[in-house]
Amino acid sequence: MSLRRRCLHLAVSLSPLLLVCLSPALLLSDTPAAPEEGVYGPYVSPRGYVCYRASAPPRIDGRLDDPCWRDAPWTEDFVDIEGASKPRPRFRTRAKMLWDDDYFYVGAELEEPHVWATFTKHDSIIFRDNDFEVFIDPDGDNHQYYELEVNALNTTWDLFLPRPYRDKGKALTNWEIPGLKTAVHVDGTLNNPKDTDRGWSVEIAFPWKALTEVARREKLPRDGDQWRINFSRVEWQVDLVDGHYRKRPGRLEDNWVWSPQGVINMHRPETWGYVQFSTAKPGTAKFKPDPAGPARHFLHQIYYAQRAYRKAHGHWAKTLADLGLAQLAQESFAGPPVLETTTNLFEVTVPIKLSDGRVQRWHIRQDSRVWSD
Repeated sequence: MSLRRRCLHLAVSLSPLLLVCLSPALLLSDTPAAPEEGVYGPYVSPRGYVCYRASAPPRIDGRLDDPCWRDAPWTEDFVDIEGASKPRPRFRTRAKMLWDDDYFYVGAELEEPHVWATFTKHDSIIFRDNDFEVFIDPDGDNHQYYELEVNALNTTWDLFLPRPYRDKGKALTNWEIPGLKTAVHVDGTLNNPKDTDRGWSVEIAFPWKALTEVARREKLPRDGDQWRINFSRVEWQVDLVDGHYRKRPGRLEDNWVWSPQGVINMHRPETWGYVQFSTAKPGTAKFKPDPAGPARHFLHQIYYAQRAYRKAHGHWAKTLADLGLAQLAQESFAGPPVLETTTNLFEVTVPIKLSDGRVQRWHIRQDSRVWSD
């Protein structure tokens, strides 16, 4: 979880009186920081997961020991949010997913020698504790997505993002997920520094009624449908002080995720992984990479370049050459990109050819919304 993310969450959750006490250096602008230029690298397909139908509804008790969970594969172990260039996480984290006619289920297992948590009030700023987080964008357009955070006390914070913070989005912290079920199981003792724990596990049931509000259709996923999703684990280093856990002074939190973001910022939905819903027998379906993945990455390259150009020049660039990206026009899509601008807006379009021969056009605009027609 980035410092930028923390400040923005604070900006929507703290009182105006407290906000004036924050250092101006912490209230960062929505202009992307230099590390976000990492988006200019070559396309790397996000991680994918085949989510099978549950044979029976699991008990939401945090234990992940129901027969249906045994049929669900584990995700890959979580990695540092910035990717393989950073050290491997100290503790293992992995997740599973299932679905049925009523819920989308997420289970996670977090190795942890010292399980602790402090927040007990719903909608507290949970990431100040160690936590587990889920991000879901049903239609994959970067806008209108969900975030849920939970700590080892099973205290939750649910948020709805109309659009990312970078695009001046404001989290709706008073938004709730009606019918949400969560549970935590601690394999050890909570808030007891005198022993060594094995970890904790989380079980979540997201009701479809809440999730499909922003999906392309207000129905259950069909076989093969893909949604964008990612998971994050926030882990603070602590010391034992006077019989209590205390965060280690001067140390920022670790951020471990399923699908790497490339930068310390979870609010880049274009880098989240894919969950592919399946009605097949567990273990028999194959994940199909998004055929539009390279085109979507291409569009985001232009999007970030436009943001930097406008910051420097006060207006949008009118050509890829103005952005220093003329070489991108040679990318092997079904036709050249088209860039259209006005005083306040821009839109980029690129056509791709699908496996059945159809041409599909993908677009991105100045607020990072991406879509096809």
